[in-house]
Amino acid sequence: MSDQHQAPPADGGLHSDCANCFGLCCVALPFAASADFAVNKDAGTPCTNLLNDFRCGIHSQLRERGFPGCTVFDCFGAGQKVSQITFGGTDWRQAPGSAGKMFAVFPVMRQLHELLWYLTEALTLPAAAPVHDDLRKALEDTEALTRGSADELTGVDVAALRHDINTLLLRTSELVRAEVPGRKKNHRGADLIGAKLRGADLRGANLRGAYLIAADMRGADLRSADVIGADFRDTNLRGADLTGAIFLTQAQLNAAKGDAATKLPTALSRPAHW
Repeated sequence: MSDQHQAPPADGGLHSDCANCFGLCCVALPFAASADFAVNKDAGTPCTNLLNDFRCGIHSQLRERGFPGCTVFDCFGAGQKVSQITFGGTDWRQAPGSAGKMFAVFPVMRQLHELLWYLTEALTLPAAAPVHDDLRKALEDTEALTRGSADELTGVDVAALRHDINTLLLRTSELVRAEVPGRKKNHRGADLIGAKLRGADLRGANLRGAYLIAADMRGADLRSADVIGADFRDTNLRGADLTGAIFLTQAQLNAAKGDAATKLPTALSRPAHW
C-alpha cells in the first residue's frame, strides 16, 4: 500500500486564484471580532482592507494586523468560478444590481467546490476502486451544478447533496483505512481539544469531525488517517507525518502549526507562517 496518493491537481480549478476573483470572500462573507478577525463585518459589506482592484491592502500583514482568519480561509476555487463563469467576468462594482445575487451564489459554490475536492481525491485512491464509478458520477453531477445559472445555484439543496456524497466518502475512507494493518483508532467527532498526542500512532485512524484545537500532535503518524472536517486550529503538527492523510485540505493546514519537518501530501503547500 502506498501512502503517497495523488490529491486534486493544481490546475484542476480547485485551488484559489485570487487574481481572477472579485474579492468575494472579502465581501460576501460576514465575520465577527475575535481571535480570527480584528473587527466585525456584515455579509455583503466590503472589508475596509479591500482595494479597488480587489486585492487585499494588508495581505502581507494579515496575521500581524489581527486577521489570521483570512489566511486560513480557502474557497477551493469557487471565487474565480463565480466571478468568471457564473457572472461572465462582470464584477459587482461594474454591475451593482448583480451584487446581492453574486454574494448569495458564492457560499453555495464554495461548498460545491469543496465536495469536488473530496470526490477528485477519492478517485485517485486505488483502494476505493469498488466505488469509483459512483464517485465519478457524483463528481460529474456536482461539476454540472457549478455550471448552472445564478438562480439555479441558489436553489441547490446543498445539505442533501452533502449527505449523499458523504456516504460515498465514508465508504472510500473505510476501504482505504482497511488496508492499514492492526486495530485503528476511532476518534470520530471526538473532543480532543488540547490533547497530548505527541508521537501518537494514528495510521488509519478515523478523525472525521474531531476537535483537535491546540492538540499536541508533534511527530504523530497520520498516514491514511481520515481527517475530513477535523478542526486543526492551533494544532501542533511539527514533525508530524500527514502523507496519505485522507481528505486533508489547505485550510486545515493553514489553521495549524507546523515546521519544515512536517510531512505533507504533494498537492498541498506548506503554510508561510510555519
